[in-house]
This record gives sequence, structure tokens and C-alpha cells, in this order.
Amino acid sequence: MADAPSIPAENKRLEELRGGLFTSDLSIDEFVMVRQAGFSPLGMVVGSSIYHVGLQYGNWKQSFELATLTEAMHAARELSLARMVSEAQALGADGVIGTDLVLQAYPGGTHVLEFMAIGTAIKYDASPGALRFQDGQPFTCHVSGQDFVKLWRLGYVPTHFAFGVCVYHVAHQTMRQTMRQMGVNTELPNYTQAVYSAREIALERLQSEAIAWGAEGIVGTRLNVSTHVWGEHGIEFLGLGTGVRRHGIEVPPMQDPIIVASLDR
Repeated sequence: MADAPSIPAENKRLEELRGGLFTSDLSIDEFVMVRQAGFSPLGMVVGSSIYHVGLQYGNWKQSFELATLTEAMHAARELSLARMVSEAQALGADGVIGTDLVLQAYPGGTHVLEFMAIGTAIKYDASPGALRFQDGQPFTCHVSGQDFVKLWRLGYVPTHFAFGVCVYHVAHQTMRQTMRQMGVNTELPNYTQAVYSAREIALERLQSEAIAWGAEGIVGTRLNVSTHVWGEHGIEFLGLGTGVRRHGIEVPPMQDPIIVASLDR
């Protein structure tokens, strides 16, 4: 994960959270289930990066990856996630659940985007620190509180919120090609090949990241497609998922029949 500035000592919000108060974006059901599973919420943690996404030029007749833009979209998300994790570490968290990556245009300029990571830091009450990585870093995931508890009961714990990015230029058609296709049902081979290639790159990077973090698998995978500020021929393919591994901890059965029924749905 990318290096990020440390959390300032004068951060009053984190100081208040260390004093016993907790905040979270968990629903009531999620909060109850996470507590019943033996975890305590510590606080809602946030990381942000406002990034200027540059331009990249090339042959408009060819489809190819826009490597400069791919690098920018990846680096900005890494920064926001790293800062979120820094807040979780400051609270002594074992993990962050329900992580959401938010991207929005910022009033500062046409190509200025804000990348924000938000989640709820939690700790394992029975053995704080047991689920962290060797360097003390907490796990991260984008699954809900209910899904986290389901994974936990099955013997799995998240490793990290994984993602793979590919920004791709889809070649323009010539005027002759466009005229031939008017009023005709036909495949657009240049679009098909470009989109297929870009998706494959994004998913391969997602898988490689999961392997690097020691995950045995990825759950909750989804693939988002956006044009952002580049127009219809500049497309970002973003693969997201949560890496998981076996935790090897004996998990006692849930006692509350209502919670058990909710988890089994």
C-alpha cells in the first residue's frame, strides 16, 4: 500500500474515539451481529486524496492502455486507502469492514477528482492484534458487517480490499465504417476487442494484488466501468474485491436465534 502522511497528533476526532466513544457506518443489524461475533467497533475511519488527473494523447485510430491515467487512478486510490488504514492503526484496530471507495469531481478544476476511502475500524475482543499482519497493519474489506460475520463463522478472515485498474482508449471508427453500420445490426469489433482486453487487464491486476497479500481467494468481486472526465473513448475499468484467508481460530456458535436466522438468510 502506498506511503501516506501519518495522522497528526492533534486530531481531536481520533483522540475522542480513543477515549471510549465509537462511531460507525454500520446499520443496527450489522452492529449487533459484529458484536455478537466478538468484535467491537472502534470508529469510522476516513482517507482522502484530491488528485489532478492529467491527459494522455495517442493515435485516435488505435486502441491501447492509457498508462499515465491508469497510474494516476491507481495511485490516488492507494493514497486514500493508506490514510484510512493509518487512522485504523491509530485506534488499535484489527481490521476495517464495509470499506467504500468514493470518487467525485471536485470544484477545483475539470480534471480534479477526490478519492475517499471510508470504513469502520473494529477489534477482535478475544485477542486484539491476532488478526493483523506481521507489520501490525489491520485487514481491510468492502464486505458488509453481515457478510464479514458469515466469513468469520466459516473460518475465513479478510486480508485486504483489493483492486485492479486499467484506463483504456477505445479507437474511433472511420467515417466509412460508421456509414456502413448505419441502420444495420452488427458487432463493433474494435469496441469488443478493446473492452475485452481492458477488462482482462483490470481483473488480472486484481488477482495479482490478492496473491501478493497472501489471499486464498477473492469474494464480492465486481467490475465498474466509468468514463469520468475523458469522454466516451477513454474508459476506466476497475475491478474490486476482498481477499480472504483461513484464520484457524475456533469460533463459538452464535447464541441468539434471531441473529443466527439473519445470518443464514
